Amino acid sequence: MNEGKAIIFSAPSGSGKTTLVHEIMQRLPYPFAFSVSATTRPPRSHEKDGIDYFFLSIDEFQKKIKEQAFIEWEEIYPGIFYGTLKSEVERLWNEGKIILFDVDVKGAMNLKKYFSDKALTIFVKPPSLDVLRERLLQRGTETPESLQVRLEKASFELTFEPYFDVVILNDSLEKAVQNAIFHIDKFLQMGKNAKNA
Repeated sequence: MNEGKAIIFSAPSGSGKTTLVHEIMQRLPYPFAFSVSATTRPPRSHEKDGIDYFFLSIDEFQKKIKEQAFIEWEEIYPGIFYGTLKSEVERLWNEGKIILFDVDVKGAMNLKKYFSDKALTIFVKPPSLDVLRERLLQRGTETPESLQVRLEKASFELTFEPYFDVVILNDSLEKAVQNAIFHIDKFLQMGKNAKNA
């Protein structure tokens, strides 16, 4: 039915993407599964290897780059790499899952290039940078410096909006969820209808 389909979400930090994705997973009857990324950053106290991330040393990560084991990878900060393993995608597709990706804009573009029409890219957009600033401040986790870095990154990420298949304005969670469900449903039904025709 949905062999080899993927839904790729991307958004500036604080735009409500994680909440949106969890709502969609609860409401749609599809066999969704998150792709677990590989990273060289150290695990946080609550994180488990193979569930939250595949935690690799820099040497292990670079070895996998040489082996072309990644669909896409990036050095986000010096010495901190993130990537999508081909083996993880194959495993999930073999289990009949529709893969959800939660990646930054560059990762989304690279995945779309790789998957082509098997993937739907969704950009979740905050109502404005001012609203984004408020949301980030409400989290209470930002210093003035880190807030500035996040807002500059968000301005850059918003320039990628035209390259996504679907853009969802998250000014009301319910409206955003309904909009996303409509597009995901349409995308996943497309291949089915063609086969039944």
